[in-house]
Amino acid sequence: MAGQFLRDTFVYKNYFWDFYKSQKLIVQKKVDFVIGIVRTLRIVPEKFLKHLEGTDGLYEMRIKVGSNIYRVFCFFDEGNLVILLGGFQKKSAKTPPREIENAEKYKKEYFYEKSKK
Repeated sequence: MAGQFLRDTFVYKNYFWDFYKSQKLIVQKKVDFVIGIVRTLRIVPEKFLKHLEGTDGLYEMRIKVGSNIYRVFCFFDEGNLVILLGGFQKKSAKTPPREIENAEKYKKEYFYEKSKK
C-alpha cells in the first residue's frame, strides 16, 4: 500500500481553540478524531466534512457525540492545508446564518493577513 495521505492543519487565531477548550473531554476527543480523518483520508466522507452551499469554499467538519451535534468551520489553502476556524454546537436543522457569516469573515481576514506578508 502507498504511503499515508496527509493534510496539514493550521488553527487561525483563537476561534477554534475557544470552542475546543469549552467542550467536554468526550467532545474534544471526537473533534480530534474527525480532524484526523480529514488529515489522512484522500476522499473524506460527507458524514465528516461537507462543503457549505452558497459559500466560496467554506466547509464544516461534522461531529456527533451522542445526540449532540457540533460543527467546526474550515477551508483549504494551498492544496492540502486545512485552516480551522470557529466551532459551535448545532441546535437546529440548519446551520445558523450568523455562524456562517462569522466563518466567512474569518476566512477573509486570513487571506487579507496572508497577502500582507
